[in-house]
Amino acid sequence: MSPADAPVSSAAGEDVRALHGAPRADAIVVLGCRVLPSGRPTAAAARRAAAAAEAFRAGAALRVVVSGGRRWGRQIEARVLREELARAGVPREAVLEELVSLSTRENAERTAALLRRRGAAAVLVVTCDWHLPRALACFERAGLRAAGWPAPSPSTSLATRARRRVHEVLVGAFDAWLAAPPGAR
Repeated sequence: MSPADAPVSSAAGEDVRALHGAPRADAIVVLGCRVLPSGRPTAAAARRAAAAAEAFRAGAALRVVVSGGRRWGRQIEARVLREELARAGVPREAVLEELVSLSTRENAERTAALLRRRGAAAVLVVTCDWHLPRALACFERAGLRAAGWPAPSPSTSLATRARRRVHEVLVGAFDAWLAAPPGAR
């Protein structure tokens, strides 16, 4: 299934694809992940960039935020994603960089602050399909209306799927705990 055919929905289950070319989000947000020290994307980063470019071409939003400040060697993941988007035909002037975050929760918080300054309230989050539910929850907690555009992952072993699921559940619970008011912890 291509990203264009993948289900694109918000937490409420509504379809958020562009209708007749009208954007349905204020921005597409592509989440960073590991990149190679050479400045090339890993397979996961390339899939995320390709899915974000597909969403942009589909008219889902007029701008894209690349989010991720982690360094891999001398490379910053958001900058590598920006270059991949440019190679895929997304105009450089349509791309904003968020270069500070080091986690999904921070992606959401830093991107929300960046976009609020520009009057944005609704985002289309692009990340790996298995990571999307937690990412959407983080963006919603950061105060943005969030919908997802999955970057489909290749088939993996049962052990890898189980490890990913346990990680997402545990880190998701930790993210929610960190977001809770201090008296509620």
